[in-house]
Amino acid sequence: MPVETAVARGATSERLLISAARAATLKLANQREAAVPHAPVLIRGAEPFDLDLATAVADPALDLNNPLKGPFRAEPLDWGRAAAAALELARLAGILPAFMVAPDGAGEAQPVAPSDLAAWADPSLLTIATRARLPVAASEEGELVVFRKPDDTREHCALIIGQQMAGTVPLVRLHSECLTGDILGSLKCDCGPQLDAALEQMAEQAAGGGYGVLLYLRQEGRGIGLINKMRAYRLQDQGFDTIEANERLGLPDEARDFITASQMLRLLGIGEVALLTNNERKVRALEEQGIIVARRVEHAHGSNRHNRRYLATKRDRAGHILP
Repeated sequence: MPVETAVARGATSERLLISAARAATLKLANQREAAVPHAPVLIRGAEPFDLDLATAVADPALDLNNPLKGPFRAEPLDWGRAAAAALELARLAGILPAFMVAPDGAGEAQPVAPSDLAAWADPSLLTIATRARLPVAASEEGELVVFRKPDDTREHCALIIGQQMAGTVPLVRLHSECLTGDILGSLKCDCGPQLDAALEQMAEQAAGGGYGVLLYLRQEGRGIGLINKMRAYRLQDQGFDTIEANERLGLPDEARDFITASQMLRLLGIGEVALLTNNERKVRALEEQGIIVARRVEHAHGSNRHNRRYLATKRDRAGHILP
């Protein structure tokens, strides 16, 4: 069960499931050299884990308040596929990737198989739910197309700027949801300026006889969720960069689903794009799904003193093409 809220206060467990990256932070020497960072690791302590101890072990934002933990030792894990699925479910739920294993006093278990996760992620289940005209500040010639899957509450959408025409290569931006940047005007990232600039460039494209498509993907924090993004921000305030913060949380630094973006384009009848991005991973992800990227269009906006280190990390450690 996830350690955050689903375990009853009095529950205890002999073992805790965490990620290898978190295990390395806890200095489990036998995991540090060869562990896959996001692989599951099973640990046992000198005493059973209750909810408070499990939370202190799982959440690196609490490390300064709980400096003395352990000793812990890693144990063999013979149910690796199920454990990996559990960590992935935690990421999708936006909670810490840590589980008390078979806790006493936790209530009735709910069965989940790795195959359930694979079926839920199947991009072929995505459909167009509805569409309607949507004039926006950048252009009055807008149409919003909303997509969903039967068992997924996230509603991805595409804003088409201008008149979609067969044979015309649209200007496309894959933009992942960022509440703090897109809505609140955060200066810690460049998401808001990138979103605004993309819509302006698409409006110019439409004025010249072309069109643009903004795919707005509901995957906050590069796929880790808003709560975990705020946990990462707390770690950044302690001096860690954005990638280090995610690693200390036991989460991937890049967990976005670009396969869904490819499926959205296919449902719109778009097979070739000019892609607004500084991230070559997005180019490769679309091309691997059969979408032709006719050209990459530079898209660097929004540098300021608050996000300078963030942008440098994207450039130097994540391979983004930035000045």
